[in-house]
Parts: sequence; C-alpha cells; structure tokens
Amino acid sequence: MARHLITSALPYINGIKHLGNMVGSMLPADVYSRYLRQRGHDVLYICATDEHGTPAELAAKEEGLPVDEFCARAHDQQKAIYDGFNLAFDYFGRSSSPQNHEITQEIARELKANGFIEERAIRQVYSITDGRFLPDRYIIGTCPHCGYDKARGDQCENCTRVLDPTDLIDPRSAISGSSDLEIRETKHLFLLQSALAGEVESWVDERADNWPVLASSIARKWLTEGLHDRAITRDLDWGVPVPGDTWPDLAAEGKVFYVWFDAPIEYIGSTKEWADQDPTGNRDWRSWWWESEADVHYTQFMGKDNVPFHSVMFPATLLGTRAPWKKVDVIKAFNWLNYYGGKFSTSQRRGVFTHDALDILPADYWRYFMMANAPESDDSSFTWEHFTATVNKDLADTLGNFVNRVLSFSRKRFGDAVPEGAEPGEAEAKLGAEIARLLAEYEEHMEAIQFRKAAASLRALWSAGNSYLEEKAPWLEIKTNKDGAALTLRTAMNLIHLYAVVSEPFIPTTAKAMRESFALKTDTATWVTPDEARALSSVPAGTPFTVPPVLFAKLTDDDLETYKERFGGAPA
Repeated sequence: MARHLITSALPYINGIKHLGNMVGSMLPADVYSRYLRQRGHDVLYICATDEHGTPAELAAKEEGLPVDEFCARAHDQQKAIYDGFNLAFDYFGRSSSPQNHEITQEIARELKANGFIEERAIRQVYSITDGRFLPDRYIIGTCPHCGYDKARGDQCENCTRVLDPTDLIDPRSAISGSSDLEIRETKHLFLLQSALAGEVESWVDERADNWPVLASSIARKWLTEGLHDRAITRDLDWGVPVPGDTWPDLAAEGKVFYVWFDAPIEYIGSTKEWADQDPTGNRDWRSWWWESEADVHYTQFMGKDNVPFHSVMFPATLLGTRAPWKKVDVIKAFNWLNYYGGKFSTSQRRGVFTHDALDILPADYWRYFMMANAPESDDSSFTWEHFTATVNKDLADTLGNFVNRVLSFSRKRFGDAVPEGAEPGEAEAKLGAEIARLLAEYEEHMEAIQFRKAAASLRALWSAGNSYLEEKAPWLEIKTNKDGAALTLRTAMNLIHLYAVVSEPFIPTTAKAMRESFALKTDTATWVTPDEARALSSVPAGTPFTVPPVLFAKLTDDDLETYKERFGGAPA
C-alpha cells in the first residue's frame, strides 16, 4: 500500500469559517483521507490554523487581547468546530508553533546561501493616519486588471491576479479607510522567483497534467505571465522573526516573514509538531518530507485563490533550498461556493457559517450535501431549497428510509437476528452484479478525486437497494413465501452493511451507526471490493441486530422558512 501525505489549505485565525471555506479545503481532504485509510493506505492528514499577519493583529486588538492569547483561543474554537464536522486530522497544528519558526528560518537561510534571497530597499505605503507601514493586505483599491473596487494590495479576489499595493488605483487604508498615504523607504527581503522561474516551469510541466484542470490552468497562467521577485518580509509585531544570525539589521528592526512565506511551510512544521507530540519518539517527520527517504504521494486541497502560492511560490521556495523537500504531486482546487449567487457575509448576516451549521443539524447532513455539490468544475450556489430537497430525497428517503424499513420489518416478522431464508436467486445475482458495477464506478471517481461524481455513484448504490426492495416487495412476499421474504431481508441487510462501509468517507457518524446495528466481531469498516460486494454475504444469517434511531429527519417547509429567516434567503 502507498503512503499518502494530505494537506488542506490552512484556515485563517481571524474568525469562524463559512461553508465555502469548508467545502474548498478541509472537508474534501478529510473525505479523501478516510477513503484511503479504508483501502489500507498509510495516510497522514495535516492541517493547522494560519496565525500570522496583520489580520490576526487587528482581530486581537478588537478583542482587547494580546495577539498570542487571541490566536490560542481562536485555534481552540476552530478546532472544536472541525471536530464537530468529524474532520479526522492526524494533526491540527498552529503556524505560530516553535517548530514552524525553526523550519521557516532554516529554509530562509538555505535560500540565502544559494543566492535566492536578496535584501533590497523599497518604497512602501505608509499611512499617516494610522502611523504605520501598511502590509499589502491592508491596502484596498481598484484592481488595474479587472476593475474590481475592493482588491487587496497582495491579490485581487475577483480575477486572482497577484498585485503590489502600488498597482492599485485609488488606494486606501483597510484599517482606517484613510487615503492619506505616502511612500517611504524601508528594507525587506525578496525571494528571487525570477531566478527560479525555469526550474518552477519544468517542475509544473512534469506534474500539472495529473492535476485537475482548474489547478493546472491557474499555475500555467501564472507562469505565462512571468514570475517576479517577491518581498517575503513585513513590518509587523507578530510573525516568524527574521533570524538575527543571518540578517542582524532587519532583525533589529523587528521584521518578520510574510505570512504567505511561512504558512505553506507550516505543513512541514505541523508534521514536526505531530512527531514531537509522540511520547515514544517513533514518529519520523522527515520520512514524510524528505524525498530521498520514502515514496510518498502528496495531495493538496484548496480553493482556487490559493493555487498560485501552492503551485508556484511554495515550490520555488523548496526548489531554491536545494534540499530534497517533498513537493506536491497533485493539487485539487475548488471554485467558490456562493450563497444564493452572492458572497457569504458576516456583516450582512448572509450565509451559513460552520458553527451555526452544527447548531441546527448534525454534521453528516452538511458533509453529504457539500460534497455532492462540491464546486469542482465551476462556482456553485448554496440555497436552502436545494439543501432541503437533497437532504429529504437522498439522505432521508433513499438511505435512511431504506435502513429503517428493512430492519424494522425484519424485526417485526423474524425477530432480532438476520433471517436465514432461501438461497439467493436470479434477482440477487442481478443485484450483486449491479452493486459491483456501481462500487467500481465509485472507486474510480474517488481515486480520481472527483467528489460530485463519487457522490452520484454512492447515491446510485443506495438507489439500487430501494429498487431491489420494491421489486421483491417482502411485505407481500411474506404472505406466500416466508423463506423468500427472509432472503430478501437478509440481502437488504447486507446492503445496509455495505452502505455503512462505503459511505464512511462522506457520512462517518451515520455509517458507524449503521455498522453498529449488526453484532459483528470483525473490523466492519474495512473496505469491500466490488467482487466481495457482489456476494452480499458480509452479514450472515443469525447475526443479532438492532434498529437504529431515525438516521436523517426530513426537513419541513417550516424548517426551510426558519433557516431562510435566520441566515438570509435569495436577495430581493
């Protein structure tokens, strides 16, 4: 079995994330990790909170807390929500950790030694009103490329172009809104991406054909436009300090590394955190990140705005060290999940944020809906009407109702053990062949990291059981052929157990409840191959079972109106 390293883009520390952030990074990474673990692979799923940069400082100031205390509290709040969504990280770290500081500084020293970091005097925006240099994220203006009037000084959210603050038209401070800005000279470190452009382009050419089109097209667009040297330090109080043994003058001025320089390095730092947490000392973090030591397949998950940094800047950073750092094999990127065609907005009370989602419904409702409608090929839009229809049709009717009526009817007519009944016949052979075909299709889509297609195949597996049940109609069959009805129910119970196994990546809590309905002694979460599934015999006759509570409650029109009133519906 292969070793799989999986990372999802780090959620930023300054606030609870909305569903679009969840579906574009952490949730698909979790679904894929769970699937690979079930298939027997050695998986390490790493994530962390991204804690440096001006937004963290400003959020802490608003809360009246020291920034380190604010970040520690916010990390715990976010981690609790991700636990609520059953995100099975192997480790969820913090970019402010000593491990990330150490590795970031080590990588910066290596880059300097190899001639890829240079100290330059630059002219930078200074806010008279705020009395400080403004990091580029806190300068807002009009994008010169697409005309978007809320572009940040580092990147335009609308067209994804990377910017410098001086590129913006009509710039203003994001802190005070003041346009009283002037340019002053200061010194910063630059990563010489231009000197690494050829290597990065060759590296992308070797891999990008294996990436989904969204990621590969963004990477190649960047390369076509040319790589420019980029400042990797900022004038902030909070961040990874520039090491004084290498740049004493800048260290004395309190310079820290740019958050986009140290944040991807936290994938490595968080892995070291994971290793350092092991009391036995048996975890070797370098075996996951040192290419010469192990054959590791590395997959990253992120929204499309993160692709440029992960496909160009982070690889350039690692290539420039001349050390054998493991670099990504596949980048899985996602488009935007919008809310009724518009953006999620905290200030306007529009959209669903992750803590509120868990407040109204269990995680599996959200996990299934988001992955079944993941914005893979284009932007998608969340509506309560679509959410309610999906929950009711797929989860409550197709899966939940099947489980409940099979187990309830069997217990009523045959008792609390799986009935014996007749030997499988033509209908069971036909069903087995269809299940094997659909499961093979499901596996193919999961291997290709195509979640919407995988969810459609999973839904088709659930539907096949309903079609079989309607065809055999055991509630009628039992009147004339009790053994035949017992066979039908035993077959349906084996379908329930199969569904419990293969649905685990999408709806883990529900899958566990379904598996635990049967008193089996083996590790019943282990993956079932299409050939094994064809036999529909994993739950033998005589196995005790219980009827679980309702797996998915149907959502009513009143629920729909309540949700729209609380979170906002279609704009007027």
